[in-house]
Amino acid sequence: MDAAAFETTDLPQFDVSEFVRRVLAEDLGSGGDVTSKATIDPHARFTAEMNCREPIVVAGLEIAAAFFRALDREVQIERLVRDGEAVPVGAVLLRLNGNARAMLAAERSALNTLQHLSGIATMTRRYVDAIEGTGAILLDTRKTIPGLRLLEKYAARMGGAENHRMRLDDGLLIKDNHVGVAGGVAEAVRAAKEYGSGLPIQVEVDRIEQIEPALVAGADRLLLDNMKPDLLCEAVKLVAGRVPLEASGGVNLDSIRAIAETGVDYISVGRITQSAPAVDIGLDYVLDA
Repeated sequence: MDAAAFETTDLPQFDVSEFVRRVLAEDLGSGGDVTSKATIDPHARFTAEMNCREPIVVAGLEIAAAFFRALDREVQIERLVRDGEAVPVGAVLLRLNGNARAMLAAERSALNTLQHLSGIATMTRRYVDAIEGTGAILLDTRKTIPGLRLLEKYAARMGGAENHRMRLDDGLLIKDNHVGVAGGVAEAVRAAKEYGSGLPIQVEVDRIEQIEPALVAGADRLLLDNMKPDLLCEAVKLVAGRVPLEASGGVNLDSIRAIAETGVDYISVGRITQSAPAVDIGLDYVLDA
């Protein structure tokens, strides 16, 4: 699969080639990999395996491969797993054979990207597994590293989450600061309706008494912010299926199951993109047979 095909089918609106160019420019500087130039013959070949050193959920393999292709158009790459696949410690993800200088110059950029995205996918899968069978759906948020949102939200999808808003123009989400400036929940929802964007209107509420005014004013969805499970149960009962409900705020692996069991439709978790640690993936030289 080439970079263009990957961009079209899996990461619409993301320019993989430009991302690879910028990341390599950051790492190579103006002089390139001077260590490899100093120690390795320009025609030497490099055969290696990229493997995981802990159990992970994979995300970003084709982007990782794109770094090697950018520096060696003739590199041979065998992909042994797919994005979204859970693999055990020691699993080989890619096998590569190409120009040694090029492969070593691309190594860190490829690994950094793959480790970060697989870290997001791995943490996301833990949250998805924690709410299995409840009917609740895990959502990501806009709490992403600037410039990496499309990649990080792709990784969250590979882990089993659904994407919430990608950008501010994807939907109206009235939060507490909007409510404060507008003068109240009902006032904010009415203003949003009058704005006439045609987009669904979601409103954040943190008290039970805000729910009915929001619904009467025309909210299409509610975000129940920082509510404990007993309060979430009360909200679910009050709304009685009139609009979808999303729980958010302070959710972690210890609390998410109890939140899901309240009957909410969605649970959004910022930490799956904001706080996921990179996983341990290495690129190891393999002696030719």
